[in-house]
Amino acid sequence: MASIRSWVNQHRLLSFVVIAYAFTWTIQAALAYSGMEASWTHSILIGFGGFGPPIGAAVVIWASGGSLGKWVGQMFTWRIGAKWWAIAFGLPLIILSLGVLLFVLAGGPIDLTEFESPFVYLFAMVWGTVWGGGQEDLGWRGFMLPILQDTYSALTSSVIVGVTWAAWHLPLFLNATTTHGGWPLSQQLLWIVSILAGSILWTWMYNSTGGSVLAVAVFHAGVNAMGIFHPADPAALIPNGVPDPWLNLLAEVTGAVPLVLIAILLIIVYGRDRLANRDPPTPQDAGLPPKTESDPVG
Repeated sequence: MASIRSWVNQHRLLSFVVIAYAFTWTIQAALAYSGMEASWTHSILIGFGGFGPPIGAAVVIWASGGSLGKWVGQMFTWRIGAKWWAIAFGLPLIILSLGVLLFVLAGGPIDLTEFESPFVYLFAMVWGTVWGGGQEDLGWRGFMLPILQDTYSALTSSVIVGVTWAAWHLPLFLNATTTHGGWPLSQQLLWIVSILAGSILWTWMYNSTGGSVLAVAVFHAGVNAMGIFHPADPAALIPNGVPDPWLNLLAEVTGAVPLVLIAILLIIVYGRDRLANRDPPTPQDAGLPPKTESDPVG
């Protein structure tokens, strides 16, 4: 056991990625093999698979002799100021509004006669924060990002996290019973663009709030929930049950453009080095002990 802990400590990033992928992909493979159809049980199990990144981070911190309490504490860092909570809750609405505006300007049909209840939004936010995506952020942002930023710029670190994060979703694209698996290739490719841009936004939020994974998770959940309120006319997008390829592509493109534009704006305003007006959190802020000179990088 001591030799395993030593190896994990010496290869922190590699160990984290291997464990995160192994946990999530094992659950996703079991779901695909079972043939379970889409349902609440299926959704709950998909969410359970999303705990691969925090489990990977927890194992590495434990093996390294770090502080699990300090690492988990990032999920309870709520004293970040009213400004950042306004951004965490409000920016997703701005992203949605910009996407809808672009959709309408490009000729996309909308239906303003029906709107989802605000309670649906609140449920989506809570679900998204603790089970539907936000739980991943304790791994990607609360662990992997600080390690990378100890060596690389915030922008480079964001791209590395984004690529790793996107590839981690691969089993969802291979399972036709999942939301991702039902997307056409164009939407899958645009999703990759969106997740890379989103990774930059999440880094900006994490660095700017001094390492609040809670703020990142709420922001993440808000962006994911915006699709519920997009007023695109479903009758036009899916006439007679058959998706219109042009209109669906238009909705996908106009949804991705605001994320990309905001990511570019953040790079211009804050700079690629920190993506914030303060120093980024360190691995020690994430609960990891300092490495000795004999320890290899990673």
